[in-house]
Amino acid sequence: MPRTVAMMQPYWFPYFGYFQLIAGADAFVLGDNLQYVHPGWVNRNRLLSCGAPSLFTLPLKKDRSDLAINRRELSDSAPQVLSKLLKTIAMSYSRAPYRDDVLALLEPLMTCPERNLALYLEYSLRKVCEYLQIDTPIHVASTLPVDERQVQDKQDRVVKLARHFGAQRYLNPIGGTALYDEEYFARHDLELRFHRMDELCYTQFKDPFVPNLSIIDVLMFNPVSRIRQWLPCYSTLKPSAAQDTRRVATSPSVHAIEMRS
Repeated sequence: MPRTVAMMQPYWFPYFGYFQLIAGADAFVLGDNLQYVHPGWVNRNRLLSCGAPSLFTLPLKKDRSDLAINRRELSDSAPQVLSKLLKTIAMSYSRAPYRDDVLALLEPLMTCPERNLALYLEYSLRKVCEYLQIDTPIHVASTLPVDERQVQDKQDRVVKLARHFGAQRYLNPIGGTALYDEEYFARHDLELRFHRMDELCYTQFKDPFVPNLSIIDVLMFNPVSRIRQWLPCYSTLKPSAAQDTRRVATSPSVHAIEMRS
């Protein structure tokens, strides 16, 4: 099987597909030096509250919109916000079967004193991977020997990273099909493939299932052994198939399996 590299911006307790992407790669790169995008999923996500999705946000200091993720900082109010959020999670999931285990995981992550956004997110992602026994090496883009001054565009960045790791395949979430050109990758002897998570459904109290929530929700209702069984439950699609899938998934009459890139 081709050696595979994947790269994503660091996200805050992202959806399950993010962890499938990490587990499915031979090397995973956290794009800490990519531009912070607002609004986006870098510092926010969704949890279950009263049977419906509820947005939670990591507050940041106001700053220039063109800064990279690793140049953004948490706001001075973050400790208070996170303390309140932890209590809200404990209450919202008071009857979840794995509540105590997950709260024990979350508390040191929520109270981490790190104020740099990229480092804060990296710490959380690494700890969740440890909890799920995902052993894929995680690398930080800004520490790799890729000179950003020599990077022409996003595709050139990926090619340079792949060469650094000796990879023959780049795996990207299916939401990014419009970002990359298969022929460009082929000219650089690199396969371009897209990750599509299989439909995931599990019991959430007695309400109808709410998909595409934070990994926290998955952890609250499922044992690690079951979650690990779901890690390989995805398709690896060629660009043409991925584009066809995205067209179907975005049709108003069809449920989108994966709604975030």
